[in-house]
Amino acid sequence: MTRDRARRGKIEDSMFHRVFRDGRITLGIASPIRAGEEGAVDPAEQLDFARQADDLGIAAYWVRDVPLNGPWYPESFGHLDPFVALAAAATTTQRIALGTAATVLTLRHPLHIAKAAASLQILSGSRLMLGLGAGDRPEEFAAFGEEHSERSRRYREHWEMLAAVLRDPKVIGSDRIQYELRPSTFDRPPMIAVGSGGQTLEWIARNARGWFTYHREPEQQRDRHALWRRAVDRWSPEEFRAFAVAMRLEIATPHVFEPGQLGYRTGRDGLEHIFEQQRDLGVHHLLLNLQTAPRRRARPWR
Repeated sequence: MTRDRARRGKIEDSMFHRVFRDGRITLGIASPIRAGEEGAVDPAEQLDFARQADDLGIAAYWVRDVPLNGPWYPESFGHLDPFVALAAAATTTQRIALGTAATVLTLRHPLHIAKAAASLQILSGSRLMLGLGAGDRPEEFAAFGEEHSERSRRYREHWEMLAAVLRDPKVIGSDRIQYELRPSTFDRPPMIAVGSGGQTLEWIARNARGWFTYHREPEQQRDRHALWRRAVDRWSPEEFRAFAVAMRLEIATPHVFEPGQLGYRTGRDGLEHIFEQQRDLGVHHLLLNLQTAPRRRARPWR
């Protein structure tokens, strides 16, 4: 390993372990956060939330990737491109990790993702966490001229190409033509599987730095974590592999605690209980998808 690649690896691990560390749980928030049930998302408000999260010491700010909207999509509002949104957040924050949750790997060319990731690493000071999903809406695949039934294969193939380019951006191509990704000097962002991507847990344990799954009832989540640990212990026994959970949270008064779809309706007291519970289940990072926010410029996590 060259000295430059060793240095890059240390920086990558430093940022990764700010968010994911064995025996500890950290908090992330997902954007967009909506102030109410109706209306468009205010980009300036999202940047304000990112700044507040950074000031409060929240570990990561994650942006969703929704390429297209239609009557088949459950949300009527539009989403900004995640790499553009994170680049804007990078200019207004200092320490918080910036993540995609998740880039639709099957519908983006790996070289485009690599270019965006390299650019964002340079703009953000190496704060990118690259969450990668397979996508799940047949209508989007049809719009891009791709077969939904092929998404598992495309996920593997695109992952392998993206990993190779990020690992060595100066050696790309075939015997016939050689090219490189520039800027070529950047810190490789951790690649994290979001959902299963149609892959086995064994494949994810071999290839990803971590795995994002979705909220389940505690006993079901405990079983899911046990499956993950067995896969990691078998296929990557010498490596730390993160376990993260995405959860919906509808903000309520402090003492309310009600289970909901893929999460809870609760306030500060309930969130403290959720934190302790998730840590005990082996979760390293809890990503909150805030379903409603208080009026403009309020702090939705307080």
